[in-house]
Formats: sequence, structure tokens, C-alpha cells
Amino acid sequence: MSKPLILNEDRLFSADPAQRAVARELYALIKDYPILSPHGHTDPQWFADNANFGSATELFLAPDHYIYRMLYSQGYDLNDLGVGSKAGPSTADPRKAWKIFASNQHLFRGTPTAMWMNHVFGHIMGFDKRLDETTADAYFDRIGELLASDAYKPRALFERFNIELLATTESPTDTLEHHQKIRASGWKGRVVTAYRPDPVIDAEHEDFRDKLKVFAELSGEDVYSWKGYLAAHRKRRDFFMEMGATSTDHGHPTAKTANLSGAQSEALFNRIIAGEITPADAELFRAQMLTEMARMSLDDGLTMQIHPGSFRNHNQTIFETFGRDKGCDIPLATDYVNDLKPLLDAFGNEKALTVILFTLDETSYSRELAPLAGHYPILKLGPSWWFHDSPEGMTRFREQVTETAGFYNTVGFNDDTRAFLSIPARHDVARRIDANFLARLVVEHRLELEDAAETIKDLTYNLPKAAYKL
Repeated sequence: MSKPLILNEDRLFSADPAQRAVARELYALIKDYPILSPHGHTDPQWFADNANFGSATELFLAPDHYIYRMLYSQGYDLNDLGVGSKAGPSTADPRKAWKIFASNQHLFRGTPTAMWMNHVFGHIMGFDKRLDETTADAYFDRIGELLASDAYKPRALFERFNIELLATTESPTDTLEHHQKIRASGWKGRVVTAYRPDPVIDAEHEDFRDKLKVFAELSGEDVYSWKGYLAAHRKRRDFFMEMGATSTDHGHPTAKTANLSGAQSEALFNRIIAGEITPADAELFRAQMLTEMARMSLDDGLTMQIHPGSFRNHNQTIFETFGRDKGCDIPLATDYVNDLKPLLDAFGNEKALTVILFTLDETSYSRELAPLAGHYPILKLGPSWWFHDSPEGMTRFREQVTETAGFYNTVGFNDDTRAFLSIPARHDVARRIDANFLARLVVEHRLELEDAAETIKDLTYNLPKAAYKL
């Protein structure tokens, strides 16, 4: 027999009645604020074409590595979960794939995925029974009916979710045709892009050579010369800004930066282009390009995001069969103090530049990131990211960085997701955790209630708006 789907109004608030009462009060102030989603990976084609989403499997399961990595860890094949491979789309029956997910809900107990999905199923889709093996078919059919309606088209959901801005992430080799189509449509929803140049910066990327060719075609520059290569970046950044971009994003393996002379940079670039690539040269080139991107951001005003510390595509078999970004990325220890110093020596004291740092290495919060952001004017701390985008992860972040960096050297929350329907749930979790953390400071007489009320409004809305220049 299926169990009721219950979303307790006090979820994520303290069991202590005094703290819970303050948390409720603070949360009530911002629970209905518009959503700013300044960094994420949703597909702009959804909003350009405004076509109906497909089945429950196509929308929830196949694209969401939070879900299918857990199922894979228990021995399920990605193809059977609806995940396409390099050979083409999955051959799985969508209903059968959904039943696998439905019958394994116990795997997600205690994870943020369970909370996000229950929010979507309960608040957005109106289910009052939990998803399990007994309700799998009813869920699949009802979700299919909802997704076939006008009310569940991408633009309608965007408006229903009260999204003020949503940023996608594209490579310099993307034509941004979908963003152009959104603009030409006259729709008022604000969907912007972000400049993610990794494929034409990382010489170890498997598509580096092919991407350089496209980079040359789209920019009209000689990208095989150092000056032309830099000019191509500037030109593409300008185009991205025409399509609404306010930020760049850099997903390098480490936070290493360099500040080489012009001659040294050109010599390094020439070795890269000649194919004389050693791992050390590839790392040095990525390091130098972070500094070059900071220099360009100082000129054009784009906020710079650095997402280091991930050993991407760790499972070689999955990478060879299914490609990139299939839930196989593993956190790495990251040295921010030494690795960022060349960039900070060059630009750390600039007041017109904003660099937002993220980490998968929680040991760096109080030891490195909070002291750095608590000093250098250019640095801000991005929210708990990826594996730490969870109630405990968000709480650890606040506990470890606030005493040194304060709240105002952070940038609020961004959801960083491909799962469009989970965006309201993710923001709701972040708002509840911040309300609960601030409530604790209030009841411990470390913060006045009126200051906590002002702070939660800033964390929810004003800080991301300022940091991303929205």
C-alpha cells in the first residue's frame, strides 16, 4: 500500500521550539521572493521552442546525474535508465526505466535528491502519495498528462516558478541560436547565457582541436596565433554579452593560476598549438588563461566564476561509452592559497572585478576560502556546490565561513542544475537553511532579529543580484 506524500511546513527547521519559531518568521519574509538563478545548466532550447516536455523518464531520470549515479552505484545500467550513449539514444522503454527509479526510492533516503523530488511531485505536480513500485504507473501516466498540457510547457513553468532570471552555460563555440530565438520571440522571460571557455582552453580536452576550428570560424580571428586567440575570446565574450551574459565560468581541475610575461605566454601557446603538450604545459596554460580571463573581466565587467577541484569523468568505461558529465566526477583536494596567488598578485586589489570561488573541498572553507574572501576585494564565495548542495552541506558552509568572511562576502544561492523542475525546490531548501542558521544566531543572542531579517533578504535576493550584476 502506498504511503502519503507529506511535506512538513517545518522541514529543515530546528527541533528547538525557540529557534524554530524564529526560523519560521525569517522564512516567511522571503519564501515568495522571485528566484534568481544566475548559474545553471538548463537547456535554452526548452525556452526557445517552448515545446512540451516528454515523458517522466525524459524529464526527470535520463538527464539527472544526481539520480542515475545513485542507481548506477547499485548495479543498474545507464542505458536501462534512459541515458543516451555515444552510440545514440537509450534503447530502454521509458516506462520500464521509470519503474526502476520508482522501486528504488529507498536509495535516496537522507539525500537532498529525495527532498527535491518530493517537492516537485507534491507542490508542482499535485501528488499526495509517494512514488514507489505501487504508484509507478500512476505517476508515469499522470506526469505524461501534465507535461502534454500548456500549463507545463517550459515558459509557463518559468513564470509559475516566479523566476526573475535564469542563466544557462554555453561554450564559445556555441552559436547561441536558442538565445537569439528567445529574444526574437518577444517573450518577457529573462534567460541569459554565461561564457564557459573550457573546451578551447583545456588542451587535454578530447575535442580541443575540433573546437579551435569552430572558435576560429565564429570569431573570424586567427586563433592559432596568441594575439588572435585572445582577440577571439574578447569577440566571443562581446557576443555573449549581447545575449545577456553577465558572467563567465571556469571548470578547471585545479585553482592554479599563472602570471607569465607576454613572451612566455606566447611561447607556451605555440607549444600547445604545435601539439607538443605535456600535462605540465596543459596545466600551466589553463593557469595562465584564468589570469587572462580575469584581465578581460576587468575590461568588460563580466563576473568570473571558478569551479575547480573535480576529477571529471573518473570512470573511464562510462566516459568511453556514454561521454562526459554522466555522474562520474569526484572531488579533489584543492590549494587555493598558493594556486590563486599569481592572479591575486595581478588583480586581487581591484574593486571593479568580482571573482566567485566555489569548492568541492570542504576542508578549505575555514582554512583558505574564508580568509581569502575576507581580505581580497575581488573575491566572493559561491554557495555549497554539487555534492555539498544539501542541508548539511549548506549548514557546514555557513558555520565555517561566516565568522571570518561574514555573510556579505558570499553571493547567496545558485542552483547550478540541469533539472529545471527542481529549481524551486533547491531554492526553497537554501532559504530554509539560511532561515534556520540565522535563527540560531538570534536565539543565542549573537544577532538581533531585525539584522537577521535584513540579512536573509540580502542572501536570498540582493547579494546574487549584486554579485552577478543582474
